[in-house]
Amino acid sequence: MIFSYQYQTKWHDTDFKREVTPSHLLAYMQETSNYHLIGAGMSLDELRDTRGLAFLLSRVTMQLYEPLYANETITVQTWVNESRGLSFHRCFRILRGETVIAEAFTIWALLDLNAKKLLPVTEFPYDIEPEAPLGGEFSARVRFPAISAMESVGKRSIVYSDIDYNGHMNNTHYPNMLCDFTPEICSRRVTGVILSFLHEATFGHELQVYRAQNGNDFSFRMMDGETSCIEALVKTKEL
Repeated sequence: MIFSYQYQTKWHDTDFKREVTPSHLLAYMQETSNYHLIGAGMSLDELRDTRGLAFLLSRVTMQLYEPLYANETITVQTWVNESRGLSFHRCFRILRGETVIAEAFTIWALLDLNAKKLLPVTEFPYDIEPEAPLGGEFSARVRFPAISAMESVGKRSIVYSDIDYNGHMNNTHYPNMLCDFTPEICSRRVTGVILSFLHEATFGHELQVYRAQNGNDFSFRMMDGETSCIEALVKTKEL
């Protein structure tokens, strides 16, 4: 079943070009999945507080086709795919009228907070009818450069405004944060973001940011000491 929710975009979701930022697009998607879960009988708060469970984002591949501006009416769609093992698959689409603005394929893990272990798909307590996944490059694996092929481009502390209910950096903050480390970002438009989460980035820690460039694509790795927290790719085009 495809679940849909309508929003009005906000001025404060936009950047200097008056375009909704990649992080806010991802936030609209994930907020819609929250409403989808509520419709299935369990909010994220209830899932955590009554069952001791939390969904953690493992990977997201997001493609941005058209810019979105303030005060526009959008429809955000989400649906789950056939999943197995420890990986829960979910897709998203943002539309302005009939125009597709963005799409994303995501992989999630379900964590038992008390036992500190990941649970298989079969233990999720609610049935949601699956739909076909987004195809093509959305499901393709991406190989990131080794850290030896990257340059250190700065540090980023995890502060109060970053953290969520799980006590680590909210995953929707990463796209904009990576744009902060993308050279000449003010003369580029982001056309895609791939995030691969390897380890949580927690409050008070400082991450070292590494970057490599391939044309208009920028690969990133963020390290907490010797621990790799995230591998990422930001795809851009020149304005």
